[in-house]
Amino acid sequence: MPEVVELPVSLYKSETKPDWCPGCGDYGVLNCLQKAVSKLCIQPKDLLVVSGIGCSSNLPGFIHTYGFHSLHGRSVPVATGAKLANPDLNVVITGGDGDAYGIGLGHFLHIARRNINLTYIVMDNQIYGLTTGQASPTSRKGHKTKSTPAGNIETPLNPLVLAMVCGATFVARGFSGDANHLSDIMAQAIKHKGFSIIDVFSPCVTYNKVNTYPWFRENIYKLEDQGHDRSDYDAALKRAHEWDTKKIPIGVFYQTIAPTYEEEDVTLKHGNPTKQKLGLTPEQAQGMLKEFI
Repeated sequence: MPEVVELPVSLYKSETKPDWCPGCGDYGVLNCLQKAVSKLCIQPKDLLVVSGIGCSSNLPGFIHTYGFHSLHGRSVPVATGAKLANPDLNVVITGGDGDAYGIGLGHFLHIARRNINLTYIVMDNQIYGLTTGQASPTSRKGHKTKSTPAGNIETPLNPLVLAMVCGATFVARGFSGDANHLSDIMAQAIKHKGFSIIDVFSPCVTYNKVNTYPWFRENIYKLEDQGHDRSDYDAALKRAHEWDTKKIPIGVFYQTIAPTYEEEDVTLKHGNPTKQKLGLTPEQAQGMLKEFI
């Protein structure tokens, strides 16, 4: 039989159509995720997509896989629980910059250092879109929004630097306006063994009139075109700090190999816990059940 190269993208199309604004960058992220998992031949039954709250966090409803729309900022612990209960499942977290880097920041730091085999895709539009345009943790200094009419006075958070210093083993940035590049990064991230984070420039066409598609196209460049060595931690950290006009890098900043949480956990390193034998006699099992029923 011929080898299956990839599954049809149509396999991941949901009957529920996205309700995002026309032109929203999140359409590109959804399409790229469907394309990436089709390339990797991941069956819908073997994929779970978990989100928090926000426009972008509606994504699990628009892809034909298992999905979980959790609480604001709590997608990481939900995804962690699912992955540890069933390590055979491919688990992808999706959300926005407010959900991931605001209310969910504490979880973000710890998922990076634990190196659990998960992929986090953050649709970063530098604004709170769902609540109609307030400054978010990644809004640039001076950005005028509904909550900062005189200009944002706060220094923006740098998620790539944070991820690296906390121990993330795959750190990347993409742009939803470049589908081939982004879907390739997603496929690499999902294949990576350990925690992978992709910060995606995903323009909010309704409430962010600064960081638009044309603005990004004019100011970003690709790391691979500059011969960047993703295994060089110091070089990656230096690139992650870049945010000058016409000098904002996208691509894979950093990748390394390290033991995953699952490989070091005393129970999980023996495989999927749902498939492990308990080592109990029927009588012992019945006795335990009686205690809990």
